[in-house]
Formats: sequence, C-alpha cells, structure tokens
Amino acid sequence: MRDGNGASRRTFLKMGGAAALLSSLDRGAEGAEAATGKAGQTGSGAQPATGGGSLVSLVNPLQGTDSTGLFSRGNTLPIVAVPFAMAHWAMESTDADTNFFLPHDQRLQGVRSTHQLSRWLGDYGQATFLPFNGEASPDPSARASSYRPQELRIAPHSLDVRLMRYRCRFELAPTEHSSIMRFTFEDAGAAGLFIDLAGLESEAHFDAGTATVTALTRKNRGGVPPGFACYYAVQCDAPISSFEVKELRDRRVAILRFNAQPGKPVTARVGTSFISFDQAVHNLKREVGGKPLEQVRSEAGGVWEAELSRVQIGGASETQRRIFYSCLYRCLLFPRIWHELDPQGNLVHMSPYNGKVEPGVMYADHGYWDDYRAWYPMMALLYPERLSQILDAWVNAYKEGGWFPQFPCPGYRNCMTGSPIDFVFGDAVAKGITGFDLQAAYAGLKKHATQPVPPGTGYGRPAVAEYEKLGYIPYEAVVGSLAETLDCVYGDYCIAQVARAAGHNDDAAMFEKRSRDWRRVFDSETGFLRGKRTDGSWQTPFDPHTWGGAYVEGAAWQYRFSVPYDPQGLMQAMGGKTAFVAALEDMLSQPPVFHAGTYGREIHEMSEMAAVDFGQYAHSNQPVHHVLYMFTAAGRRDRTQYWVHRVLNDLYSVDNFCGDEDTGSMAAWYVLSSMGIFSLCPGKPEWALGAPLFEQAQINYPDGRVIHIDAQSRTPGAFYNQVTLNGAAHDGNFIQHAAFMKDARLVFTAS
Repeated sequence: MRDGNGASRRTFLKMGGAAALLSSLDRGAEGAEAATGKAGQTGSGAQPATGGGSLVSLVNPLQGTDSTGLFSRGNTLPIVAVPFAMAHWAMESTDADTNFFLPHDQRLQGVRSTHQLSRWLGDYGQATFLPFNGEASPDPSARASSYRPQELRIAPHSLDVRLMRYRCRFELAPTEHSSIMRFTFEDAGAAGLFIDLAGLESEAHFDAGTATVTALTRKNRGGVPPGFACYYAVQCDAPISSFEVKELRDRRVAILRFNAQPGKPVTARVGTSFISFDQAVHNLKREVGGKPLEQVRSEAGGVWEAELSRVQIGGASETQRRIFYSCLYRCLLFPRIWHELDPQGNLVHMSPYNGKVEPGVMYADHGYWDDYRAWYPMMALLYPERLSQILDAWVNAYKEGGWFPQFPCPGYRNCMTGSPIDFVFGDAVAKGITGFDLQAAYAGLKKHATQPVPPGTGYGRPAVAEYEKLGYIPYEAVVGSLAETLDCVYGDYCIAQVARAAGHNDDAAMFEKRSRDWRRVFDSETGFLRGKRTDGSWQTPFDPHTWGGAYVEGAAWQYRFSVPYDPQGLMQAMGGKTAFVAALEDMLSQPPVFHAGTYGREIHEMSEMAAVDFGQYAHSNQPVHHVLYMFTAAGRRDRTQYWVHRVLNDLYSVDNFCGDEDTGSMAAWYVLSSMGIFSLCPGKPEWALGAPLFEQAQINYPDGRVIHIDAQSRTPGAFYNQVTLNGAAHDGNFIQHAAFMKDARLVFTAS
C-alpha cells in the first residue's frame, strides 16, 4: 500500500521470531459463552465438517500483530468488535496513531476505540480508555501499566486483561457502535478513568444529572469532510467524585474520579457516533442499555459464532482450524459500517463525501486495490447478502460525492493505483449480486474511465486523455505507468460487464475493445509487460528485478502475468502453453533477487519476498495473488495444487501472515484456496479449481442452501486429478458460479 505521493508502505512477514511469545497468550473467551483456547495452539486432530464446539474459540486476534515498519507479519491490530462494526476496540501500547500496539511491549496505555484501516494510513476519531488508581498521570507513557501475556484473554468478542500497576481487571465486550467495560480493583481507595481524546480540537463535558460524559475528537489524517468529529457518550455506574479535562501537548484527557471498593466492579458504558452526541447516547441506549457485561459478551459471541459457522471444515488439524477461522475473522472486520439507526428507526449516516447526514447505508475503510482479488469474490460466494449492502453503500458514495472513491478511508483518499472499484462491480455483476442501483453504478464507472480529473483527488483515473489516445499510459505521464495501464485495461474489461448488464451494449463493446490494449505494453522480445514512452519506445534500461519506475510495489516479474481476464491471449503472446507454464515455474524457482530501483532503498515488500523460498513470487503483496491459478488456466492444475498448498502450509500460521494482511485480502486468499477454489479473474462468473487443503468444507446459507466441497483418497504427494460436480464427472478446470447458486457437492478425488 502506498500514499498519494507514491511512497511505499508495506512489509513482509517471516514465520517465527517472536511467535513463541504470541503462542503463549491464553485467549480464553468466556463468550459464546464457552469460547476458550490458547493462541497459537498447534494440536492436531480431525474435526467433522459439522462438528460441535465453539468456532470463536479458535480465533487468534493477535495473529499478525508482531510487525514493524521494516518487516510485516500482518500489520494487524488485536481487534475486539462484532463483524463489520463501526467501533473497533484494541489494546494500545504506544500512543502512535499508526502501529499503536506491539505484543512485546507488555504494557498498556489503555484500550483504544479505533477506526484504523492500516498502519500506513493512521487512525481517526480515536479515544483511549484506562482505569487507574492513586495519582497516576494522564500522559500516555506515564500512565501505562504492565500486564502478563499469559493472563491476557482476548477473543473477537471479549477482552480481559489484568493491569499489574493498578491491580485492576479490565474487561470489555463490544456492540456495533458501542461497548461495555468493567473495572474490578483489588484495593480500596481513590480510583478513576482516563478518557484520552486525540488532538487539541477535542472536548469533553460532564452532566452530573445524567452521570454522562460527552466528548468528541476531530483527529484524522485525511479522507474526512469539513466538520468531521467522532462523538462519545460515557456512562459510569460509580458515584463520580470529580471530573476535569487536562490539555497535554497533542491531546485532551478527561479524568473521572471515584472511590474503588475491593472486588466490587465499576461499569462504564461507551457509545460512539459520527453524527452527534445525541446519536451516540441513542446508540448506547439501544445496543447496551442496562445489560450486564456477560450478556453483551454472550450476544457478541453469538453473532461471531453465526458468521463463522457459514463455513465449517472437517479433516483439518487443530492448527489448520485455528488458521482458517482466524483468517475468516479478519475477513469479517472490514469494511466498517458507517451508518446508524436514528431514534425514528431510519438508517442514516454522516457522509464522508459531502459532510451531510444522508439516508441509507454507508461503509468505509477498505482498500479495493488490496481486496478485489480475493475478498470481494469470497464475499460473493460466502456472504452475498452482506456484499449486496456494501455495494449499495459504494453507490451511495458516488451519489453523494459525484465520484466513486479510489480508496475509501473513510471518504476520498488518494492511495494506490487505478480505479479498482471497476473490478469490484464487474465481479459482483458477473456473479449475480443485486440490491444496488445498477444504472448509477455504471454511470459512476463510466465517468471515471472517460473524464479526466486533477491528480491527488482520491477519485478518477490518471492520464485519461493519454490512455484514450495511445491505448496505454506513457512512462513520462505517471509514476507506475505500467501498473496504471494494466489496471485501466482490466478495469475496462470489468466495466464492460457492468455496461452489458445495464443494457448499454455499445459502451460494452467500446470498453471491451479498450481492454485488449494490454498487448501494447507486452514486449515479445523479453516476454514481459513493460513501461512505454509517449513515442512508442520501451522505457530503458530494463531489468526484470528492478522495482519501481513503471511498476508499483514490485518489478516486472511481479507484473508479468497481470492479465487475468485474457490468460489465453497472454499464453499465445508468450509462445504457447508450454512456454507459459515454464515461465510460471521460472518465476517460482528463481532466486529472490531485487534491486531497489526508483525506491532508492529496500522497502519491506522487498525484504519479505527475499525472506522465503518462492523465487519472485511475492505472496506478501497482492499483485501476485492470482498467479498460481494461471497454471490452472494453462491446464496444469497439478502445479496449482503443488504451489498453492506450499503457500498455505509455509506462509500462514496461527501467529503470522506473510505480509500486510490489508483488511481481509491475505486472509480471504487462504479461505478460498484452502477450499480448493479461487476467482482467477474477478469479473468472470467462474471459479478456478485448485485442490482442497482439508477433507471437507461445508458452506451453510441462511436460506437453507448448502454447498459441500470434499476431498477423497488423498495420500502424500497425490494429485486430486478427478473432480465431480453433483455426482457427474467434471472435466474442466473451472466451475461456473451458477453451480453454487443452489445446493451443490464438489468432490475432488486423488489418485
């Protein structure tokens, strides 16, 4: 992921290192209510696809948190929330608004209400809560308390940590916009609660009559409309002896004081809103009200259990089960709900695009560039009803702001390349997802594909005029010109699918014709896709190991197979299927050589590729996530199985990812690939076949429909060469999405 200036921002992940510490963290979650377990536990044992026990207990929210800016093992946060919640809650060990939790710090400044999409984009509207006793300083580093990792209990729906300094047990359970916290002190005496509000534009007030603190913060790093604020309403059930607000160098801290009694809990209920104080109070009353913490925790655990149960796997080891459900948990955190239910029962939202309160749904915080390859296709298969609502929100964004966002965080954000929402809608339409305004969606897609915009706006495509004139974006016009060109031609292919569905057949033909222009940037002499100058000459010098220049977060090797919608054409251009398969094998067997190129330094994506033995295949970053399924397109599904299973087994663990996880992208790849299928080309209504990692996967839908994916007769080294669909032999390497629109059984048999 990179910012609008093109500066790289990612990192890879090596499996190991400090994983031993993370493995030791006891994650027992009382919720759902029997969810208990050890993070990183690696016991084995097959489970039936419809097996009992709590799935939420298998999730490790610490997976991927052991990361730095130089090397990523996920760059994730330990998020406690309900699926897709507006309000996320995470432990804070440093007051940075980027990577604010590191597991090895072993001390906490509090628990943050966070809206952070990625460490590279920072937080916004955040507030941190910490109970204390005595005369603690509100300064973040001075107030911090140690905790014992072995005593930490964290699950998707529950946090339970003992603050050693304050001899206080801190518990939290989440709702969609709110949370409930409980503090149990071991000692009597003066105690209190810090509410740390980021930024000096923040404010806090206490109403003694209702015992309610109302607070707001306007802290952000862009992507918000004028007047943005996150509003908080906090109600504490202990008699408040004093309230004050202290201004520090870059924040204001509200301080509530009360007297603690040993073993007698103090409960704080926290509501949030992007609309107003009154709405925050309403959200709190509606979602938490007078419920005890145990009830809120149980309800949140029940929501997670229901969502995770959408897919049940069997014949997997305990480690594989933990990886699978930890990945599925990651897939269900983003994008974030931005809509709220007003007192009249209407869905409304503060628009990140025009700053007005608008009717309807809204979501925020998603990287289309990261997520279109695996996450959006996964949602079309597993959670189509949620995807329908999310797409409706993106159409609302277009209607409210006039353009589709390039990278909603929470609104317009200039980040990454192209207009990747093209792939999102192209895939949704191809796979039959409805529930959004199709005509408006097409109008928005056509607009940014044909109308120039100033650079740095967070919407539109770069160099539209040059692209329309030349059929490619010239090297002189835009940084990363080859990557931008490939995004445009593939985007045009996907827009054509939407145009045809919307009844604009002439436009569909025009966009399909434009999509064939990938050939203009294919160099038959080198066999690579390359940057080209305005005069038609190739950008030189050319070295397929040099990063940057015409490429983004990669080099020519990582972009060599980036024509997922026309693999047969690419095979022909590269000399046929045999030569194509040889090129794929060459990519995976080469030494992981890289040259810094125009980056001028070793960025973390380079480090992460070099850390593992997969040649130039940098699974730590999304541009290659389709590549292994190009073997399937070439008729060599055996090689897809071999390499995909190597990635699944070697580059994922209970504790770590192999690079930036990026709002479900890395996790969704695991979920789909472990079931033996992948959407090689989002925008086509088909699934490329690989081979299942487990004996069974069962997808259960609310309407009663069930899809079974079974693997039979597997022995070490055997290839699942026989496939049946609903009992009939299936000879192709792809399955049409329509087959999954009703009860289905897909069986892989090895010999």
